[in-house]
Amino acid sequence: MKLTIVETGLAPAAIRDRFPDYPEMFRRMFETAGAGFTCETVSVTRGQALPDPGALEAVLYTGSPAGVYDDEPWISPLMDFIRAGAQARLPQVGICFGHQIMAEALGGKVVKSDKGWGVGRHTYTVAGTPGWNGEAPPRMSIAVSHQDQVVVKPPAAEIVACSEFTELAGLSYQGFPGLSFQCHPEFDPEFSAALYSARRGVSLSEEAADAAIASLEEACDRRFLAQWIVSFLKSSSGS
Repeated sequence: MKLTIVETGLAPAAIRDRFPDYPEMFRRMFETAGAGFTCETVSVTRGQALPDPGALEAVLYTGSPAGVYDDEPWISPLMDFIRAGAQARLPQVGICFGHQIMAEALGGKVVKSDKGWGVGRHTYTVAGTPGWNGEAPPRMSIAVSHQDQVVVKPPAAEIVACSEFTELAGLSYQGFPGLSFQCHPEFDPEFSAALYSARRGVSLSEEAADAAIASLEEACDRRFLAQWIVSFLKSSSGS
C-alpha cells in the first residue's frame, strides 16, 4: 500500500533539529509495526498542493500547532480534500490535529477546550475496534499534546475511544473508511518529554510539565495503536 502522509505542522523550533519530522515519525512507527507501506509526504504547511484524492490509496493527516478555526490558507482546501476523499471512499486516518480536522470537515465541531492543555500519558476506554483483527485491550494509554478538542461528533462517526478529559478521543466513520485519534502513537517518550519541556513556562506551568514528563515512565500502548491503524488500513484497502 502507498500511504500519503499529509504534513500539517512542524515541531517547535527549539527542538525541531533534534528529532525527525512528523511524517518520518509515522514512517518509523509503521516500519516497526511491520506494515510494509510505501510512504510519501505532501506538506501543506510548507505550501505543497494536495493531490487528487481519487488517485490515492490511503492518507494520514498529522498533528499541527494550528487549530481548525485558524486563518491558515491550507485549512479550507484540506477540509474540501477530506470531504472529497470521503466521497471517493479513500481510507483516511487522522492523528491529533488530523483527528480534529476530519471531524470538523465532516460535520463535527472543534473548539479550544476550557479544560486546558492535555499533556502526558492519558488513558482511554476502548469502545470499539473497527478494522482490528486481534484481541484488543479494554483501555489504552498514550501520550497526548492538545488544547483543542472535538466537542460535537460528526453524524457519520462512532466513538471508539473516550475518557473523562476527552470524550471524543477516537472516532470511526461510516460510509467511508475513516479512523482518527486525539493521542499521538508516533511520539516516543524522548520526543514527548522534549515537547513538554519546550512548553515549560510558556503554555505549561512548571508543575504541569513535570507531571507530564513523569507520566511517561509508565507503560504506554503505542504499539497496539500502531498495529490497529495498520490493520485498519490494510482491511480498508483489501491488502
